[in-house]
Amino acid sequence: MGGSDQGEDGGHLTSSYPAGWPRHKRARASRGSAPPVLIIAGPTASGKSALALELAAALGGTIINADSLQTYRDLRILTARPDEAAEARVPHRLYGFLNAAERGSAARWCALALAEIAEATRAGRIPLLVGGTGLYLRAVKEGLAPVPEIPAEVRQEAIKTHRALGGAAFRDRLAELDPEAARCLFPGDRQRLVRAYEVVQATGVTIGTWQRQAQSAPAYRFGIILLMPPRDQLYAACDARFLRMIDAGALGEAAAISARGLDPTLPAMKAVGLPELLSYLRGDIPLEAATSAAQRATRRYAKRQITWFRHQMTPDLILKAQFSESLLRCSRHFIDRFLLTPSV
Repeated sequence: MGGSDQGEDGGHLTSSYPAGWPRHKRARASRGSAPPVLIIAGPTASGKSALALELAAALGGTIINADSLQTYRDLRILTARPDEAAEARVPHRLYGFLNAAERGSAARWCALALAEIAEATRAGRIPLLVGGTGLYLRAVKEGLAPVPEIPAEVRQEAIKTHRALGGAAFRDRLAELDPEAARCLFPGDRQRLVRAYEVVQATGVTIGTWQRQAQSAPAYRFGIILLMPPRDQLYAACDARFLRMIDAGALGEAAAISARGLDPTLPAMKAVGLPELLSYLRGDIPLEAATSAAQRATRRYAKRQITWFRHQMTPDLILKAQFSESLLRCSRHFIDRFLLTPSV
């Protein structure tokens, strides 16, 4: 499954599928009680977007975003959203539909994603869920279990405790109650840390347990392709991509966000690389230091994603390289089998 390595934002490659995937295959793929959905998952900078674009163009597919931060319209550069040329090639859905001042949620995204999957299926297109937000992918695949309402006093106590301890110490405290959640979250992810803490405090059950009790899972057949390049290559791609972001105008994007004076606890304000660039814009650190810190944060984020996918996802196909022509061929063999296998 190897091949030449290329970053997620690398150049356009010609699909190894024949032009216009045969319509009789598309028709056969759409029959049955469980319509097919492809999931293209992996850590940041692994090549998900490039692979998904070529597959969607060949299959007649619709790409549906499953990255929680790519939902924010204000962060096109810093979240590595597909560019306008990519969006012109195939339909892209659920990218940039939220304002940075809004708080997205897995439940809201899941409802919208299921609607987009249904619409693509009705139109005879193959839905491709593409992203690295594991909770979103699990929600759409398995359904969401409603966590009981958290009492206001428990929520306030969780917020107060986080404020008093700080992110790292709060995560250590959470680890005593919910080791699984603490292992998957990083100290700066205040929203999810507090959420995991308040859930286990209020219910006595971890948030992961609630999620695994999900009901009403959607009636689709999921084929999961997981990109897991060698770590040294992935980290190099992370570093190179952030430099391209700077060249593409990431500083201007960060300045526009800064000028709005948004609540620093908003999810959009936690976008990888944004806090470091905001520190530079405030004059706290030089640009070189901000860039190095942002690259380091990106690598750490990729590491956390790798950990999550290894422990929480069971893929049908693992591609142990970055986007390349050979990966397209390997993906094609799997997709041919997956789409043409009758649902049980």
